[in-house]
Amino acid sequence: MTTEYLVLPSSSPWHARLLVALATLLAFVLWRHGPVAQWASYHAFADRRVWLGIANAADVLSNLPFAGVGLWGLIRLARARGAMPARAAWQVFCAALVCTAAGSAFYHLAPDNAALVADRLPIAWACAALLCAFLAERVNPRWAGVPVLAAALVAATAAVLYWWVTERHGAGDLRPYVFVQFLPMLVVPAALLLRMVAAGGDRVTPPSAWWAVLALYAAAKGMELADHAVFDASGFTSGHTLKHLLTAAAAGWIVRAAVRCGQLR
Repeated sequence: MTTEYLVLPSSSPWHARLLVALATLLAFVLWRHGPVAQWASYHAFADRRVWLGIANAADVLSNLPFAGVGLWGLIRLARARGAMPARAAWQVFCAALVCTAAGSAFYHLAPDNAALVADRLPIAWACAALLCAFLAERVNPRWAGVPVLAAALVAATAAVLYWWVTERHGAGDLRPYVFVQFLPMLVVPAALLLRMVAAGGDRVTPPSAWWAVLALYAAAKGMELADHAVFDASGFTSGHTLKHLLTAAAAGWIVRAAVRCGQLR
């Protein structure tokens, strides 16, 4: 079991340049695409049932697993012994999960654009911290340093605020937020296929955990798009509720893998 954590090859300069090229390509494609508007019916979720006096109860309560995963991860990471180059990034990711639970629950109680800011901010933070944790393990431990983490969080915050400001001026543009969300979907598989690992790192979160996260997240995005179709077909749950559960499962999977990796050091 432990051999899955052993990574022998190390990253080379051209590997790192390839990751930069992928990020640049995504930015260029989004720039050439032009503004990405939020669709008009975005807030019209399928499941609006009230339970125990909670409006939109399923979409609200399905955020609880995020809080559970985040708190569990923070506790376990604090107790993990040995050197973990990406520990700070993982801790920020877990804290962002707790904030996601609160922000998303708040938004789903009464969905509108103002409340959506509280939902998207911690999601952007989580994406930024997760990518920093990955790059700290696979490229350079400095990605989990305070300066880089702080810059990543500022950039993630700016991406959401850019959408909010442009939305208020009647021409909402989600391009920076899309960049923050989907950059890991390009960088992670590329680095895994190249078998990259940071110089001096003998153990990293296993590739199987990252592939599982990518698969679960892709399934979650599919459920988000099929919100009404899933609810109409099942009659008891919606695609958006399943999106929350699948995303929380992905977060739990990768946090557990990171914690186990730290315990093996």
